[in-house]
Amino acid sequence: MSTINDVSRLAGVSKATVSRVLSGTRGVKEASRQAVLKAVEELNYRPNVIAQSLFSQSTGCIGVICAQDNINQTTGYLYALEKHLSQHQKHLLLRFANTRNDVMSALDELSCGLCDDILIIGARFPLNIQQDNVILVDCSVSGDVNSIQFDHEFAAETACHYLISQGRRQIALIQPDGSGFADRVLLGYKHALEKNFLPFNRNLVFMACTSSSVALQELLNNATTLNFNALLVADEQEAQRVIPQLQAFNKSVPDDIMVFSLAGSLQLPGIPTIPAIEYSMDAMAARIVGWLNEKTQNVLDSYVLRGDLIIPDVRRR
Repeated sequence: MSTINDVSRLAGVSKATVSRVLSGTRGVKEASRQAVLKAVEELNYRPNVIAQSLFSQSTGCIGVICAQDNINQTTGYLYALEKHLSQHQKHLLLRFANTRNDVMSALDELSCGLCDDILIIGARFPLNIQQDNVILVDCSVSGDVNSIQFDHEFAAETACHYLISQGRRQIALIQPDGSGFADRVLLGYKHALEKNFLPFNRNLVFMACTSSSVALQELLNNATTLNFNALLVADEQEAQRVIPQLQAFNKSVPDDIMVFSLAGSLQLPGIPTIPAIEYSMDAMAARIVGWLNEKTQNVLDSYVLRGDLIIPDVRRR
């Protein structure tokens, strides 16, 4: 088994330089860094994580608490984070939590020497976090905390502008309890209607319903008075629920009703491809890794990430 001495000799640098490269420390010449990485690959060297932690007083682990049930988004988060963190010799320690108490319990556990820093992703309930080494990602944020927030107002406004450009001027909006950021989504929705000189019909808006299916059922039951030809839903998971329900009522998607996902596109067999707002998980992960490397609280502060409009290619149908 190769040792750090072997890497040092092959790379032609000191053991201290090898340690700095492997720990992601700055201040190493690029030529030396490349020589160390090449030697590590040739020797198939695997550093002793425990020894590194004792020497550097750093675990090299980043705790991730996932507080959402959208498996597609969770997978996207974790894939992007693992890719970027592994480039800096950092590892993920994962926990799942569905309630505020579960999140705080996981935070207490991970804060007891298991991790250097902690990310909380997708919490739709208020969290009072005072720790400088915690980053909230797409969470309901209150107070002065390090956070990456998605621009839900911009997403809703962009979605409505697109739908209106497609001749869809009667837009229903469904945001079930727990989907989060309803006030920002509603604001973007209203701004788009106002800019296009369209009236706001509160009967087309369901912000506190128990589920998207219940809200859609009410819309369809009152189709004679609530005439709508477009539907905004919180994410692709909600879209997956409502599209079969629309089809059961003989409503074609997107011909009769165009469904739009405000977070993530839908690509499943038997489900029509729909327009969506997608957020770059890669950009999010790069921002987080940059903050972790700088270790300066003000580097991140409160960063807002805007999503991209994804339009389906109708030629593929």
